[in-house]
Amino acid sequence: MIGGGDWSQDRILPDLVRSIQSGQPLEVRSPGAIRPWQHVLELLAGYLLVASRLLSCDDNKWCSSWNFGPLPGEDMPVGELVAHFCHTWGEGDWTDASRPGQLHEANILRLAIDKSVSELGWRPRWSVSDAVQRTALWYREFYAGRAALDLVAEDIQAFELASRP
Repeated sequence: MIGGGDWSQDRILPDLVRSIQSGQPLEVRSPGAIRPWQHVLELLAGYLLVASRLLSCDDNKWCSSWNFGPLPGEDMPVGELVAHFCHTWGEGDWTDASRPGQLHEANILRLAIDKSVSELGWRPRWSVSDAVQRTALWYREFYAGRAALDLVAEDIQAFELASRP
């Protein structure tokens, strides 16, 4: 999950933002690893949709697990995500820090969203590329002096206006 306002350690985009701010390239352990990138607003919209179904009827089919993620084919390797973010920001750099024998991480992680699509009618509104771009612009604007609350409100408004594919 990605989106502006995350300053956690050991998360790829917050770490990248810190590296851009410090003028140092980010060391990326597994640039070829594929992850199910999505904007945090996609998840929140999905959770709110499930909550509304839970409140509107007594059918316990809504009391189950749900995956929200990118559409099939929207995969993006870590290195591509970082490069796209840097391009959108207008600066930043990274280096491949993968090493033979490093701690094993799954090379490909995907989420099966077919249940959410078919039973809830949920679909992501932003492509992975759009989510990366929105996130990069959020951080760039924040470090240019914009208020986080204003940036979040703008993201929510843009998300609400986005048509589903």
